Amino acid sequence: MTDPLSRRDLLRNAAAFGAALALPAPLLACAPRAPAGAGGAAGAGGTTTGGDPDRARLAAWTAALRADDAGRATPLGRDAARVGELAAGTPYEAYTLEAYLRAGGSPSRTEPLTLSLTRFDCVSLVEGCLAVARVAREAAPPTWERFGREIERMRYRGGERGAYASRLHYFSEWIADGGRRGLVRDLGAELGGAEDARPLRFMTEHRGSYPALADDGVFERIAAVERGLDARPRRVVPTARIPDVADRIETGDVLAFATSIPGLDVTHAAFAYRDAAGVLRVLHAPLSGGAVEVTRSTLPEYVAAIRRATGILVARPLR
Repeated sequence: MTDPLSRRDLLRNAAAFGAALALPAPLLACAPRAPAGAGGAAGAGGTTTGGDPDRARLAAWTAALRADDAGRATPLGRDAARVGELAAGTPYEAYTLEAYLRAGGSPSRTEPLTLSLTRFDCVSLVEGCLAVARVAREAAPPTWERFGREIERMRYRGGERGAYASRLHYFSEWIADGGRRGLVRDLGAELGGAEDARPLRFMTEHRGSYPALADDGVFERIAAVERGLDARPRRVVPTARIPDVADRIETGDVLAFATSIPGLDVTHAAFAYRDAAGVLRVLHAPLSGGAVEVTRSTLPEYVAAIRRATGILVARPLR
């Protein structure tokens, strides 16, 4: 890619290496978020301001969840998937997380928080749906600021937004970091996932595709993050085993599609989704097709069709 890659972008970049789907910066790599005008733009260190369509969606989707959940204890993942249903048809948009860099912003300073509910890439759909579901569980009226805080605590290591390197570029780290903070539960071990201990070096080994890494300090910080992940192998449910564990995967579980591409963990992120007949499918924002959708294929069929896919990582959303 010629534009800076986020974990959303990395996944998109991975397509050039044979992946069938695009991910955030290594899912790092799905593609980034909405541009100014869709979700708004902010100066360095600021938060993007939502345009009227974004705020209207936050209010409407929150109200819909509260009406659906009245008097019931619905799992968070199911609520997030409901938001995904409401988002069906929303356009896919790439490279928005990196807009501040293209505008001359520095990757060594606190990066702006980019938000949108009117454009998604694969990761921003997952984060956006979960954020709306969490906001809806509060008694207070939904606000764009509260929505932003929910995004921030998922997108950045430890929930603290800093410079470029503070973002959770590799999606397997997104799962692990969220797991340590009680945002999700990694189901890899209990679903019989196999250990993937390959070192993740996609970003630093493709430095020229990431303008932010032209800064030597940022490059070294990303390299240190990658080395730090060496002691944290991923648990991947192999493609052939997915049909055996499908009945234990719930609507709203977060899915990440693992790949054999050297140095990369996953190439796409999505939600598991059971249709009215109970068939397990995928709810996602695909690069191919260009809009939020539920797949016609089942989850096992979908994974089997991805070139170089090795299986899935699965995480269940919590609080």
